[in-house]
Amino acid sequence: MLVAGPGFGRGPAGTAWPGRSLLTELVLCDDHSVFLDALETVLSTRGFTIGAVVDSAARVVEVVRRRQPDVCLLDRHFADGDGVEMIPQVVAVAAQTRIVVLSGDDDLTVVHRALRLGAVGYVHKSLGVAALVTAIRKVLGGEIVVDIPHSHGERTRRDIDEVYRLAGYLTTRERQCLGLLVEGLGTGEIARRLGISTATARTYVQALLTKLGVHSQLEAAAFAIRHSLVTGSGNNPVTLPAPQQGAALG
Repeated sequence: MLVAGPGFGRGPAGTAWPGRSLLTELVLCDDHSVFLDALETVLSTRGFTIGAVVDSAARVVEVVRRRQPDVCLLDRHFADGDGVEMIPQVVAVAAQTRIVVLSGDDDLTVVHRALRLGAVGYVHKSLGVAALVTAIRKVLGGEIVVDIPHSHGERTRRDIDEVYRLAGYLTTRERQCLGLLVEGLGTGEIARRLGISTATARTYVQALLTKLGVHSQLEAAAFAIRHSLVTGSGNNPVTLPAPQQGAALG
């Protein structure tokens, strides 16, 4: 298996040879800019080189053609197109690039279509960084990887239930703030958008961080996107379960 690390490099046609450093280049394609920022940061710390980040379907094919990355991580839902339907175009301009769909969609029909069109991997966003890194390394080694909640059984179901249980404790204002964090707004901008003081906005943001068990605004936004707590992008509302009995209202 080819993995990022010392002692190996790529020879002709992607073969490995000893004595050189392997730099695995990724192109990240997702129309949530905050999620892209978080993904770029965490994958860089895992030893991967991020060749480019792409936040619109219109730019995907050209960027992949120019960069010829080892792996293209491709979301399905863009504001301006369907990533799965673009797979043949990506394959046509970069035949050696391995395409891994990274999506919040776990519809098996979509998974099968992505693989038929030329993807070699499909990973659900809710499964986290470790699952994604494992999938990337496996496809670099020539494997086809499908990692979605259906394949994780009861443990994943409990994990997802816990996410929604925590999200159910967010108040209406905290939900609004989370949606604006996903848009990339800071505390001051959130205050202006909602017509409240900066101190009040900061209180709401800190409360939602605590309830979700995360430590930063960036992590909260990435968490919301990764677990499909948001729909679409831009000004679209956050979709969360109603607060459970005993949760704060307001």
